[in-house]
Amino acid sequence: MDTLLGVMAGIGLSAACGFRVFVPLLVISLGALSGHLELSPGFHWLGSWPAVIAFSVATVIEIAAYYIPVVDNVIDTIASPAAVVAGTILTASCVTHLDPFMRWTLALIAGGGTAALVQGATVVGRAMLTGTTGGLGNHALATGELAGSVVTSSLAFIAPTLAGAFVMLLVPLGILALLLWKRRRSAGLSLRPDTE
Repeated sequence: MDTLLGVMAGIGLSAACGFRVFVPLLVISLGALSGHLELSPGFHWLGSWPAVIAFSVATVIEIAAYYIPVVDNVIDTIASPAAVVAGTILTASCVTHLDPFMRWTLALIAGGGTAALVQGATVVGRAMLTGTTGGLGNHALATGELAGSVVTSSLAFIAPTLAGAFVMLLVPLGILALLLWKRRRSAGLSLRPDTE
């Protein structure tokens, strides 16, 4: 049962990384530092004061950057691979009772994959908002993403099974958003030659 809860917590934290990379890292760091979270061997550094300070500063900078026009779109190019790495690390750090090969395989597929999917959906959402509102709607999206990261990270820490259920609802929505964006984009490209 501990392994399943660890997997659910890791997947919840990975989804939160898709919204904001450093919020879930800060949450897990604070949880480990306070003694409320057991980490896998080799991940005890996450529960240290230097990690808490570094993740706190990075969280503030990341949150502020998403409220600056144009910078938010640039940050997405950096955040996309960073979310996958962070999601993989967080899932591996939460799964305490598996051998290292299974832990890292699960972390890469479930954690990194979930983070990539959520991050991809937010990138698509930001691109669509930038195109349709000239960037004016990006502040609302940034606030929603921040709330999503805080709520999902907190759920993963407090109620891992609830976080897992939330992510299971979130992932299909992310896939749907990506498919709709791709269809809309390909339809827009196919219509351009006819209109010129």
